[in-house]
Amino acid sequence: MFAPIDYSRIETALASAAGWIELGIVAACFLAGWLLDRRVRITSSSEAELVRRGLGGVNRVLLPLATLILLVVAFAVFRHWHRPFFISIALPLTVALAAIRLLVYALHGLFGAPAWLPASERVIAFGTWGLVLLYFTGVLPEIGAALASIELPVGSKHVNLLEILHGTLAVVLTVSITLWLSGLVEQRLLQATKFDTNVRAVLSKFIRAILVVVGVLVGLQVVGIDLTLLTVFGGALGVGIGLGLQKLASNYIAGFAILLDGSIRMGDMISVDGRMGVVSKLNARYVVVRGLDGIEAIVPNETLTTTTVLNHTYSNKDLRMTVPVQVSYDSDVDLALKIMADAALAEPRVRSTPGAPEAFVVRFADSGIDLELGLWINDPENGQLNLRSAINRRIWTAFQAQGIRIPFPQRETRILPPEAGSGPRV
Repeated sequence: MFAPIDYSRIETALASAAGWIELGIVAACFLAGWLLDRRVRITSSSEAELVRRGLGGVNRVLLPLATLILLVVAFAVFRHWHRPFFISIALPLTVALAAIRLLVYALHGLFGAPAWLPASERVIAFGTWGLVLLYFTGVLPEIGAALASIELPVGSKHVNLLEILHGTLAVVLTVSITLWLSGLVEQRLLQATKFDTNVRAVLSKFIRAILVVVGVLVGLQVVGIDLTLLTVFGGALGVGIGLGLQKLASNYIAGFAILLDGSIRMGDMISVDGRMGVVSKLNARYVVVRGLDGIEAIVPNETLTTTTVLNHTYSNKDLRMTVPVQVSYDSDVDLALKIMADAALAEPRVRSTPGAPEAFVVRFADSGIDLELGLWINDPENGQLNLRSAINRRIWTAFQAQGIRIPFPQRETRILPPEAGSGPRV
């Protein structure tokens, strides 16, 4: 069905008016199929919604299916007048287009539905169909023969361009398959709630690395490259790590160490390098710390293993906050302490365990008495400044109502009387 056609038959068909009419009919069928596809295409808010409803494959075959129906009708009508040639070529090519688009759509379902894939899906489908067309018209074998005739010297051997192309396609295909398999395994592992988050991350990254290495080795073996040559590459890689890649290697090793020992997990609130935030992503080379201001810091794993990291949620999420307040010396201190504790209790985020809010007298300062309110929360990821501000506003309102003053810096200057026989002293 897909054997290359004879060019002499094409020349014979184009030499007659019937051949050009038939060619015009084929073009008109494809144009009508395209217009019908644009007219009745099923639309939805998202590609994922079409997939969920089972209608995603319908849009893929509208164009070839409509064109195929028109070509069948044209074939049935035209054969009574002349033996169809171009329509006979267009029919299997249209079937091939429908099959290829459905196959690529099936791969689409396996890979998921990212925003960039629909355009790539069309490129892959029409690109593959173009290769089928070139083979069917006999052009592809001639291109292959031309590439095979061009040889390039590689050391003591000669390699033609066709072998290089085959090898490249083999490597790309095997690596793509292994990447797909690793992504599928990683997705399954991340959904397995029976394991710890760090264990799932370690297993997924380890399996991904193993599958990629296996895919590359299989691809090189298919190309015909001797795998013993990789020992040279391994030696060069070792020298590179020894000379200039120590930081990169140490970051990867530190990343696996962090994932295995569980010192930092997804969702932990940590403080490192003067920044405080929630761990939003764990990678083999770095950790992403999202601050409460929305800024994400990319921290190398080596930094997390060689410096002190404050993990505010390592064993639990309980965090103690303090709110300092200063009152004047003529204020009722006991009443001020009670007001501060009541202001904390009025906030729903303040916990009564492991300890209820309590205020203390810290010291007698120059301008007033320093008090401090201590309280516990268990949601530090929601921020501390907003809670501290709400408590301070409650304290300020209650202090004004009870006549408790917050002092401002004061300096007292005394002028002493002059001693006998001396000038004035200040």
